[in-house]
Amino acid sequence: MKLNNKIILSLILTNGAILFNSCEKFVELGAPPTQVGVGEAFASDASANSVVRGLYTAAVGTITTPNMSNMTTFYTGIAADDLQYNATDANIAEFASNSLLNTNSFVATLWGNLYQLIKNANNAIAGLEKSSTLTPTVKDQLLGEAKFFRAYAYFYLVNLYGDVPLQLREDIYAIDDATLSRAASQLVFDQILSDLKDAESKMLSTYDASASPRARANKAAASALLARVYLYQKDYQNAEAYATKVLQSADFGMPTPDKNFQNASNEVILQLGTLTGVTTFGLNYITASTAIPNYTLPDAVFETFETSPTIDLRKTNWVTEKTVSNKKYYAVSKYKVASGSGAEYHVLLRLAEQYLIRAESRAKQNNLNGARADIDVIRSRAGLAGVNSNTTQAQLLTAIETERLHEFFGEYGHRWLDLKRTDRATAVLSPIKSNWQATDVLFPIPQAQILSNNKLTQNPGYEN
Repeated sequence: MKLNNKIILSLILTNGAILFNSCEKFVELGAPPTQVGVGEAFASDASANSVVRGLYTAAVGTITTPNMSNMTTFYTGIAADDLQYNATDANIAEFASNSLLNTNSFVATLWGNLYQLIKNANNAIAGLEKSSTLTPTVKDQLLGEAKFFRAYAYFYLVNLYGDVPLQLREDIYAIDDATLSRAASQLVFDQILSDLKDAESKMLSTYDASASPRARANKAAASALLARVYLYQKDYQNAEAYATKVLQSADFGMPTPDKNFQNASNEVILQLGTLTGVTTFGLNYITASTAIPNYTLPDAVFETFETSPTIDLRKTNWVTEKTVSNKKYYAVSKYKVASGSGAEYHVLLRLAEQYLIRAESRAKQNNLNGARADIDVIRSRAGLAGVNSNTTQAQLLTAIETERLHEFFGEYGHRWLDLKRTDRATAVLSPIKSNWQATDVLFPIPQAQILSNNKLTQNPGYEN
């Protein structure tokens, strides 16, 4: 559906967030006093910046309700083996038992939140591209940020659901795009790479000095996500190259495990800020001494940390033992603040991942010495000795898988996605998951979406 240039796209600004209304809310008589027309929203650097700032607000959501950070972390964690679910919500328990129904409300909420972020990014990209009044460097930076978020949302959609509709147009095409069929995963990955490359070329190398610490995407954030995407695509040469770009920067370092999740940490590449400095992770992982956290580290994972000849500092700094009603639980304590005010944000990208991306890429290219050197950076930070110099390629890849589990448990679905991309899910999860089926590596397409769009098909294993 095309509309003429006089139609106004409603952009409601609330605390910097931009909520894009559906096609039915378009009006032809000008924007009401509480709304801003598209032309006005992208007429000045300040107003355009507000639009893009809204993408961050939409991404972090409200820490007490389902949001992108907790849904891509908690649900994937219990679907894998790096988180244990201790509460009683039946919909969440379906993730833990790998018995998801296509009507699961949280599967639908996750899908909806990711597509809402894409919708907001599409509208921002369209408005920015049409604007002729913005300062060129500002326009490029904002376009880069919007494309970064579109790529980030599609990264989770394609990895969690497989083939998904590839929606790239603004809201004036909402009715047409409502009946898009599923695009092949490779096309989605190609779009992710295209967006990130464009974002990297446009964004500044420095961080926005007016924003909270490292809370706005820059060139390094795009490079870091590109390294991850290339790894997932098994393009090890490019994965190594983009990880190296980030690792060579003097902006980043590897602070000790007791400090690396503080919002001033120089390990942070990109984080989502909150007004209070309290995260959804602290809220869900930390409880009073007599309360059981909703999500804890499974006993089996806790036991895999090294303790001799030295103890893994990640075990002592990121896990807290607590006993409730004579039962021991292992609370995830990467984030230390659960309420009030603090100095922690949601860390989307951090430097440790880049070392492990490069280690895996080098190992896959048979550069075993280079791979060992990168693994040893991670192990040294954890207070551990380096890997044996005689370690084979297969042993190195196993060591990297273990280091990724110990480094990223309870963070943004790394473990679930690692098991899926390496085809290790069935081997690792079937012995500990009584309901496991190979098709469980994808979540179901929400049934409500299929009912409203007859061009969508369901993933295998979820047809009924």
